[in-house]
Amino acid sequence: MVLTFGVAASPAQAAADSSAPSNHYDFYITETNVTRLCHEKTILSVNGQFPGPTIYAHKEDVVTVNVYNLGYKNITLHWHGIDQPRNPWSDGPEFITMCPIQPGANFTYQIIITEEEGTLWWHAHSDFDRATVHGTIVIYPKRGTVYPYTKPHKEWWNADVEQLLEESQRTGGDVPISNATTINGQPGDLINPSCSKNGTFRMLVEHGKTCLLRVINAGLTNEMFFAIAGHRLTVVGTDGRYLKPFTTDYIMISPGQTFNMLLEPNRPTNGSSNSHYYIAARPFVTNFNLAADNTTATGILEYVDMPPSAGPPDFPNQLPASHDIAAATMYTGQLRSLVTKEHPVDVPTHVDENMLVTIAVNTVPCGANETCDGPQGNRLAASLNNVSFVSPVVDILDAYYYSIQGVYEPDFPNKPPIMFNFTDPNFPVNQSFTKRGTKVKVVEYGAVIEVVFQDTSILGAEAHPMHLHGFSFYVVGRGFGNFDKSKDPASYNLVDPPYQNTVSVPKAGWAAIRFRAANPGVWYMHCHFDRHTVWGMDTVFIVKNGKTPNTQMLPRPPNMP
Repeated sequence: MVLTFGVAASPAQAAADSSAPSNHYDFYITETNVTRLCHEKTILSVNGQFPGPTIYAHKEDVVTVNVYNLGYKNITLHWHGIDQPRNPWSDGPEFITMCPIQPGANFTYQIIITEEEGTLWWHAHSDFDRATVHGTIVIYPKRGTVYPYTKPHKEWWNADVEQLLEESQRTGGDVPISNATTINGQPGDLINPSCSKNGTFRMLVEHGKTCLLRVINAGLTNEMFFAIAGHRLTVVGTDGRYLKPFTTDYIMISPGQTFNMLLEPNRPTNGSSNSHYYIAARPFVTNFNLAADNTTATGILEYVDMPPSAGPPDFPNQLPASHDIAAATMYTGQLRSLVTKEHPVDVPTHVDENMLVTIAVNTVPCGANETCDGPQGNRLAASLNNVSFVSPVVDILDAYYYSIQGVYEPDFPNKPPIMFNFTDPNFPVNQSFTKRGTKVKVVEYGAVIEVVFQDTSILGAEAHPMHLHGFSFYVVGRGFGNFDKSKDPASYNLVDPPYQNTVSVPKAGWAAIRFRAANPGVWYMHCHFDRHTVWGMDTVFIVKNGKTPNTQMLPRPPNMP
């Protein structure tokens, strides 16, 4: 079944998609007029839909998507969570693996699905276009195989969208908070009911018929809590991989992440209980010093086989408060990979290269003849290991492929330049400056890499959703405070850690991931809070070719933009 979180960016209800898998799709980037919160605006969309069309496939399929840019600006698309083995040419991030598709042009992406199975998503990866240009990728089990749980009767989906960020980029200040969160493009009837009540999303269910909910947080800015009144959720998968099933009252989902959940419509149908229940999504906010969207988006779960209730829907009182870090920590601590013969794990126990990567929001000096809105009159920036990434004007993949000099520096550091108390809440603002650069990390084919992401309190500690292109990784550990390399690895889970492509790094804490660099090419790593990526909280891994033909990058397609 399909649901969508978002912000008042004025989405249009998506048309129903056929669920039959297809190996080819045509995407037309166009402008669409939509109305939300009594305000009409023009957005970019795909095929006039917001959210955009759903791609259906089976594990081990190859799908082609021909993108026609009929819009007014350059654009690229990314297939979030698809590893794209040996094929960085179709990965999509602007000026990392390709030049953008210009207005009036088209480009055909090749999506190579290998081990992924479950729910992933696609989105624009240029400027802030993914606020309205995104959709779902449904990957069914390989033909001839089945789900590792009872097949559901029907399915639904979720995603999240945020305001555009141009004003922040111009002034160097922070991003204005969103006006509202949405579910399936609709804010729901708790937010400005006079404008929103009639469009509230409704999910129709029948008693005893299991639903599979596919939930995507496509938001630019907020992690989210999500719950359904009167019902518990059985989580069975994340980021296109299966989990050991567990039942919960709510989930916490970071931008970029997906979760698959089973819902049992089990309320009595004899009239003794309500016939409709709120579906609710609320931002999870970890930096208490920043203004935040405190709205709660709602949809309605409605039983079609019981008498309609006269009163309002029940509200999910189990939905955590916006600042409930303990609830988020409890939820993420339950994520463990399903380990079966059909779905084995391969957690690396030997590490070839260790990296400690500090995450920070920083400042850079305001330019000459500029007035900036950042702290102490400076411009806001962000960094990894105190390097604030600058996107080049020649994409890094072409520069690497053709050995073009001067585009990037191959010396991204394995540790921060200075070791200090990263989580000290009293870090002085006047020491928040960072340096800009286009530094990348080069690794050997097949090397096992461990990255420990360490949050810092520079300009305020907060959680960060870190995403790696080209790979899924095992989240082997996480904790609060400063990572201690002599003690913390003893707590790692090397038996059944979750296998994800986006990890939520705890506020004032750390998260450790491991992956085997067996995918040659150029692969982007960045925070999935878009304002942080724009400010420089990103870098690139270049994985060298292996020694055999099937361990080397595919040739450059002749029709690259």
